[in-house]
Amino acid sequence: GAFLIVLDGVTDPRNLGAVLRNADGAGATGVVIGRHRGARLTPAAVKAAAGAVEHVPIARVGGIPGALERIHKAGCWVVGLDERGTTDISDVHLLDDPVALVLGAEGTGMSRLARERCDALASIPMHGALESLNVSAATAVAGYAVARARRHD
Repeated sequence: GAFLIVLDGVTDPRNLGAVLRNADGAGATGVVIGRHRGARLTPAAVKAAAGAVEHVPIARVGGIPGALERIHKAGCWVVGLDERGTTDISDVHLLDDPVALVLGAEGTGMSRLARERCDALASIPMHGALESLNVSAATAVAGYAVARARRHD
């Protein structure tokens, strides 16, 4: 089934490239970025993606909240990664269904409108002094949680 990575407000091209690489590794079927507040596929992004641009379809959308609504209506669970999320990402039970993981910009996280369109909010437990991971590392951790949940297929 569908497994999308949706980036809300991630503007750094190198982060986009690293996200694409991690999305490919986890088996994502596509990455969604906003046309206005989204990183561009610059040479730096392509280099950071290490070849993943040829394998992971990228959709540019007018607005992330509207896209999340359409993704939900198409039958995907929308799971937002948020440090305030009460469920550990590896405990989310929806991951083997069609799913879209939403990741916000570093520092600010997801926009309020994007957060409101999520079916569930999950977090990545942090065991050190820092509160969150870089967006590409978070994509890897959450993406592999999805890959693990789907292993029985």
